[in-house]
Amino acid sequence: MLVKNYMTCSVKTASLDTPVVEVVSSMCLHRYSGLPVVDKDNKLIGFIAEKDVLHKLFPTLDELLENINVDYEKLVPNYRNVVQLKVEDIMSVGGVSVTPDMHLLKAATVMVRHRFRRIPVIDGGILVGMLSLGDVHKAIFQANVVSVFKVPDQE
Repeated sequence: MLVKNYMTCSVKTASLDTPVVEVVSSMCLHRYSGLPVVDKDNKLIGFIAEKDVLHKLFPTLDELLENINVDYEKLVPNYRNVVQLKVEDIMSVGGVSVTPDMHLLKAATVMVRHRFRRIPVIDGGILVGMLSLGDVHKAIFQANVVSVFKVPDQE
């Protein structure tokens, strides 16, 4: 059971100069929790996730130390400023990935250890797909449960 047999090959991506508003639109409309960030040659640079966007709304540690009673309601409108940024301003650089020839359960182990629900699949630094925990679960289900209840061929 190799990653390449279960990954999603058609992947929505972002580039460094993609406006954050485009990314968050995709996140909200298509229920993506994040997008891989690639260069013009589809080389993986990093990842932009919902947490990266929302993190920009939170007070910094210094701000919290200065004023422990933060009015969080007043932070909500700052979202308008965040979405005017470019991906490169808030993305996470580098990151963890798996390879197409990795065993599916080894990839799942990497995902669980890092608390990822999905992970980029790279081959020689080039993004070739994404793997989700749902993909892993479906593959294991099909290999174990579906085959048990398969109806024999009728001749």
